[in-house]
Amino acid sequence: MNKDFLKSLRSQTDVPEDSSATTTAKSDFAKLFQAEEAEKPKVPGVVIGRVVAVRDDLGYVIVDIRHKSEGKIDIRQFRDENGVIAVKVGDEVEVYADLADDDAGVDLSKEKAVRVRMWDKISVACENDEVVRGRIVAKVKGGLSVNLDGVKAFLPGSQVDIRPTRTLDKFVTDDSEFEFKVIKFNRRRGNIVLSRRVLLEKDRAKQKADTMAHLKEGNVLRGVVKNVTNYGAFIDLGGIDGLLHITDMSWGRVTDPRDVLGENPENTPIEVKVLRFNPETERVSLGLKQLKGDPWHSVLERYTVNQRVKGRVVSLVEYGAFLELEEGLEGLIHVSEMSWTGNIKSPSRLFAKDDEVEAQILDIDVENRRISLGYKQTLENPWVELQQHFPPGSVIRGTIRNITDFGIFVSITQEIDGLVHISDLSWTQKVKHPSDLYQKGQTVEAVVLNVDVENQRFSLGIKQLTQDLWESEIPGRYGVGRVVKGTVNKLESYGAFVELDEGIEGLIHISELSDQRIQHPSEVVQEGQTVVVEVINIDRIERKIALSLRSTDVSGHQDLINYMSDEAASNAGFTSSFGVKTDEE
Repeated sequence: MNKDFLKSLRSQTDVPEDSSATTTAKSDFAKLFQAEEAEKPKVPGVVIGRVVAVRDDLGYVIVDIRHKSEGKIDIRQFRDENGVIAVKVGDEVEVYADLADDDAGVDLSKEKAVRVRMWDKISVACENDEVVRGRIVAKVKGGLSVNLDGVKAFLPGSQVDIRPTRTLDKFVTDDSEFEFKVIKFNRRRGNIVLSRRVLLEKDRAKQKADTMAHLKEGNVLRGVVKNVTNYGAFIDLGGIDGLLHITDMSWGRVTDPRDVLGENPENTPIEVKVLRFNPETERVSLGLKQLKGDPWHSVLERYTVNQRVKGRVVSLVEYGAFLELEEGLEGLIHVSEMSWTGNIKSPSRLFAKDDEVEAQILDIDVENRRISLGYKQTLENPWVELQQHFPPGSVIRGTIRNITDFGIFVSITQEIDGLVHISDLSWTQKVKHPSDLYQKGQTVEAVVLNVDVENQRFSLGIKQLTQDLWESEIPGRYGVGRVVKGTVNKLESYGAFVELDEGIEGLIHISELSDQRIQHPSEVVQEGQTVVVEVINIDRIERKIALSLRSTDVSGHQDLINYMSDEAASNAGFTSSFGVKTDEE
């Protein structure tokens, strides 16, 4: 009980035993008792107490709330964020007082007093449509847990932001406070539901009104990158979003918006130009490259054909490599311009992204915004060197690297092959396929016919290693009027081909097979049959020999040729050394 009150009470008992004095004393005593009772703290509830002792060594603070006894409070409830005790003797503090189990003392709590006051504050905020502040402390099922100065509240996931967000963890923080609107409050059940979205939408509506006033085509606005997609980025201009398409980010090629905006561009401030705005649909198209001059407008002032330039590889594709010459200006090195030998099948064999490469400008097409570059032009041309080292007529020796139906390829250098066309394999023999004569990996000799630097062709010939029989022997051996023996090796509708010697062939036209009219050569001769024919024409240019069977006295010459020796036949003007022998031989 209060000491002043006891002292007053004693003084009242010393009054003389006078009836009027007694009455007055009793009245004063009642008033004092009522005053004392009025000042006595109402328990349980929040009361004002005075700190009478701070015992850091014992871990508690003693607070007097003018009750029967003083109360102890855990000293941790008085420490600030840095662990310092934020109270001293004589300070008045607000605490929550409750009767102890024995009714002799009280249980005090500073934290509970804060919570009670916060509940009162939240209740008032809810009734008056006011804002409360708190920290998001944890992610829970369906949303987030919020600490409102010691009072636990729930923030549903749908109420966190204006647009649904997949990642709520980014909102959990130890030091950042947010403003919320109380949308559901039940003190009895301890249930508080908050919304951040309501406040954001209200604020966004105000920003939108201001933004709409400045949203005109051609205006430059400042916004924040909201989110990035593979086709561009959405920019928050303040209450309204605009699309910055990937094609409007740079004058050059952009394959990923993050190459221009950065790896993690979200929430990054950015300046953009309004390209198009539809007030009805509120669609806004934005541009970034339009803030800078188009480099193509002055490209001919800085670059010329045959100029050597350096650039950075920004993209590798199947057909070439793109080099960035300057911001917004790129050129293509086609795969065909990477090597003089043309053996580069994939650009990645030579280049990697971000490589610094020197190239030569081959063409500038301003209308189509294309620059053609060449890499091989910066290197020595091996074809020029080959032309100097292998003049026509020189003989080379090499390995057959490949065989096709039109010829064989002979290795000249590690990267360059020479071609022996099928027509240059033999002077006399008709070759159906080069593989009939040669095999891959076989070593052969050939004569250099021509080195075409411009078209990159190295022509070789094997038959040129020997003399052309059509120029030296065949015209004399098969003169017009000569009667010769041969073997029918092929029948066609227009005649029969006769092999006169290895690689030497003549044609008996169907009209020269018989004096009678026939429909097909098979009516007169058969494949494999030995015949005696007369040479009726020889064409050295076309390398053709025309033969006749009907103009030959077969019975007279056949017996003669069959039984004459080679030497006798030769002396008689005939030959029996050509073709397959008859059964009689």
